[in-house]
Amino acid sequence: MGIDIPPGALLGFVVFLLLCSAFFSGTETALMSVNRYRLRHLASTGHRGARFAESLLKRPDRLIGVILFCNNLVNNALAGVVTVAMLQLGGPAAAAIGTVAVTVVVLIFGEVTPKTYAAVRPERTAFIGAYFYHFLLRFLLPISWSVALITFFSNGMLRLLGMRPEDSAGHNLTIEELRTMLAESGALLPRKRHEIMMRVLELGEITVEDIMIPQSEVVGIDLTDDWDRIITTIRSSGYTRLPVYREAIDNVVGLLHVKRLIAQADSTTLSPATLETLLDEPYFVPEATPLNKQLVQFQRSRQRTAFVVDEYGDIQGIVTLEDLLEEIVGEFTSEPADAGAGIPRPDETAGGYLVDASANVRVLNRTMHWQLPTDGPKTLNGLILEKLGAIPRQGTSLTLNGYTVEILQTRGNVVETVRVRAPAGTSPQLAPGS
Repeated sequence: MGIDIPPGALLGFVVFLLLCSAFFSGTETALMSVNRYRLRHLASTGHRGARFAESLLKRPDRLIGVILFCNNLVNNALAGVVTVAMLQLGGPAAAAIGTVAVTVVVLIFGEVTPKTYAAVRPERTAFIGAYFYHFLLRFLLPISWSVALITFFSNGMLRLLGMRPEDSAGHNLTIEELRTMLAESGALLPRKRHEIMMRVLELGEITVEDIMIPQSEVVGIDLTDDWDRIITTIRSSGYTRLPVYREAIDNVVGLLHVKRLIAQADSTTLSPATLETLLDEPYFVPEATPLNKQLVQFQRSRQRTAFVVDEYGDIQGIVTLEDLLEEIVGEFTSEPADAGAGIPRPDETAGGYLVDASANVRVLNRTMHWQLPTDGPKTLNGLILEKLGAIPRQGTSLTLNGYTVEILQTRGNVVETVRVRAPAGTSPQLAPGS
């Protein structure tokens, strides 16, 4: 003998079960797709829903277990109610039709629609679900025990397959993933801040050789010079720290802090011998040292200037803490008066920019927002010689990464001055603070 259920009550129960199915499907997708780092940030600010969600996601096996238990329970109940109702209305044929209909309705309203909505707006849905599942697992012991039993058997099967469910909680970002996230969030950050963060991530790919002042451009004090020439070098250099050597920089003696020289009470007694007593010990670093490691080494050793050496111990140049920081924040303005000689100058007559060919390629790219190749020689002169394979004559033109380079002046086997024209469609300009 069947049980007569009013059509209105039956329809209301079916709608309720369908809403429950949509809730479980949507919250499952939301909790699994919510941004874990955003979640961690909100939890640290005291957001209760975020705290519950973060706690649940520490054991995703238990969370998935409770969601699937509830979802299957609701879907089976919904199918059973519809089947019984259709049997009462029209017998087995109607029950078959009802089974197909309820499957389509569950797919549309209980699966696809709520999961799509949750994937588009995961946070709000995840927090609502987190409150509910936290309550279920904490206060409804029958459901908690059932989920624990299901989780025990499912984890056992996974371990047989060589998997550990506990390990799924780790979601550490790699440098490449973090770089991609920053690149995609560029519109949400101030341009300067975005550039600085990107440069910090690139420090591990840049070596001190890439940013050092080459040996040929190092300004220093030769102890074999006469004293008047030494004084002239100190006064005209514009630097606060100068390398001191004998005859050649490979015979470096130490590093002079000019302030110590100024602090001497009786300047009339100064001489190369007394100057030598004011020197700091030279600090050497290999040319292949990544900048991120060198920054830490500068901090640990409390140094600001290092001599860069190759594999044979020969000095190739010097690198300073300021050079390293400029790779992160851009050019400083507190430089010697003649340091601007390497900055490109607009050519008002022929167009393009006049550039000293000894300029560092990375500095040019950073200053002018150019895209010259940086995976080869470190200077523009080196790029030109590598590209041509010979010493170019005045008037020779070549293309580097789409930039037209015209040789204007050479001296011996060195290119001195060139004219650079950026590719069509770009508008190179000096970076702020240059």
